[in-house]
Amino acid sequence: MRGWAPSGALASTVEITAASVQRGDVIQVGGQPCRVTDLFQLPQGCKQLVFESGELLTMHPRSRLVALRMTRRR
Repeated sequence: MRGWAPSGALASTVEITAASVQRGDVIQVGGQPCRVTDLFQLPQGCKQLVFESGELLTMHPRSRLVALRMTRRR
């Protein structure tokens, strides 16, 4: 799904894994949108995500989530 955003960016939903998650991705956790501000590589392919709210989420290498990702228009 792609939508128009007033900033000139396109928003698209993407399936993410620990290997593909990026800063700026918005993941819905418990019905609340959470933006990833930082991430850290952990042993065995896991990643720890830090959200704007300060909350943490650890993704296992086999975890699959859907995120909203903003891409700039060219």
